[in-house]
Amino acid sequence: MARNKINFLKLAKISAKIASDKKGSKISILNVRRLTTLADYFVIVTVDSMPQMKAITDAIYKTFNEKENYLPVHSEGRKSSLWSILDYGGLVVHVMLSQARNFYALDKIWAEARKVKLRD
Repeated sequence: MARNKINFLKLAKISAKIASDKKGSKISILNVRRLTTLADYFVIVTVDSMPQMKAITDAIYKTFNEKENYLPVHSEGRKSSLWSILDYGGLVVHVMLSQARNFYALDKIWAEARKVKLRD
């Protein structure tokens, strides 16, 4: 799929909804398009445990694969105990335990990014 034909905002909102349904907390969608070439959107989610992290990343992966026919370009930390990343090119989903989120402070690093409302 060509990057310009993919609605990454839609995918960001779907991933945020999946994370919310799986009891992820402090969910943020950041529009980083004008700040970096890494992605158009970041979704950042806090979880309480490694099993919850796995449940959220597995559900996002499965939903995007089955319903959107879209696989990540790269994934990292799916077996990590602190932070898991699904990179879909224009969307990067960060699922983090609270201590990792506090330590790495992605929300502060990308403070200039426009925050997207989770619900319209």
